[in-house]
Amino acid sequence: MPNIFKWTGKSPKGEVIKGEFTASSKEEVQSYLRKQRIVPTKIAPKTAAPFGIGGGGSIKEKDIVIFTRQFATMIGAGLPLVQALDILAKQTENQTFAKNISDIKGDVEGGSTFADALKKFPKIFSDLYINMVAAGEAGGILDTILVRLAGYIEKAQALKRKVKGAMVYPSVVMVVAVLVIVIIMIFVVPTFGKMFDTLGGTLPAPTQLIIKMSDFLAGTGGIITLAVIIVLAVSLVQFRKTETGQKVTDRIILRMPVVGMLFRKVAVAKFTRTLGTLTSSGVPILDGLNITARTAGNKVIEKAVLDVRQGVSEGKTIAEPLTESKVFPPMVNQMIAVGESTGALDNMLDKIADFYDEEVDQAVGNLTSMIEPILMVFLGGTIGFIVVAMYLPIFKLITLI
Repeated sequence: MPNIFKWTGKSPKGEVIKGEFTASSKEEVQSYLRKQRIVPTKIAPKTAAPFGIGGGGSIKEKDIVIFTRQFATMIGAGLPLVQALDILAKQTENQTFAKNISDIKGDVEGGSTFADALKKFPKIFSDLYINMVAAGEAGGILDTILVRLAGYIEKAQALKRKVKGAMVYPSVVMVVAVLVIVIIMIFVVPTFGKMFDTLGGTLPAPTQLIIKMSDFLAGTGGIITLAVIIVLAVSLVQFRKTETGQKVTDRIILRMPVVGMLFRKVAVAKFTRTLGTLTSSGVPILDGLNITARTAGNKVIEKAVLDVRQGVSEGKTIAEPLTESKVFPPMVNQMIAVGESTGALDNMLDKIADFYDEEVDQAVGNLTSMIEPILMVFLGGTIGFIVVAMYLPIFKLITLI
């Protein structure tokens, strides 16, 4: 009965390669690896994974990075394209991705270029990926391009994690704060309200306000408020899906006091990293700008980049229309102008991207440091006001006694 074996071996260039292969025995695995010009150093049966772990499922960016790095190593070691794809199709744990790699291998065997084969899977491989692979195939430097692609994807993932990290913490604290306040208003305040009703007399204005708000939330008003919030949220999501909605919301995000600066820095880092990677890989500048615009993730940035592309097609430099757009900081425009004049645009773009990656790190730290005390003041102030409002009648009663 066939088993899955994990193997480790050395390529003709001495590089260590790991993988998996389905076979009936170790000898069959050894024979397969020798045919691939790989010297096996370790072969062992793979331990079965617990139910629900591994196997099929969605294809994540991590899977693409691993595939790209391993593929680059194999191509650099001199393995033929089809054999490298065959090895990767058999050793990839994600069965859905393994099937896609196998289909790509079949297309390449049928005479398609690797880039053309990738085009059949647009949900897995982006335009950037496909165009860089096409440039690598045309220039005979596919292994170099694949290494560059893997590095780009990893840095893009790191940037995305930073932004998510900056947004998750304040969101969680805000949700917890609102839940605490709602619980107090619905379950705690009514107890005080009943007690005050038995005492009679006129309640202080803050106490009356809190009790009325509590009655509203505890009754049909709470359901109405929740329904309104849900409707507004759904409407915002639907509006965001429209072209106009994306433009409006993206413009608002970039103009927000603190968060806007963070997203602007993220946009600069992404723009320069993407265009620098495409340019250094041999992708034509107009194609590179077009891809960069479509992967910008922000309609304002996308329009600015498309305007730059239009200007370049008319004979202008990149820096001229970029400066006119007033989307990116003057320093970025000046550094791009220097890169163009010295013929080292790709290196300059990479330097800008590295600089703004650090700027994003600092901005995330500053945002967290700034939001934390603001949220604490909001939560403490709100709860403090409720507590004081509830105890004012008691203080008044004690004074009268």
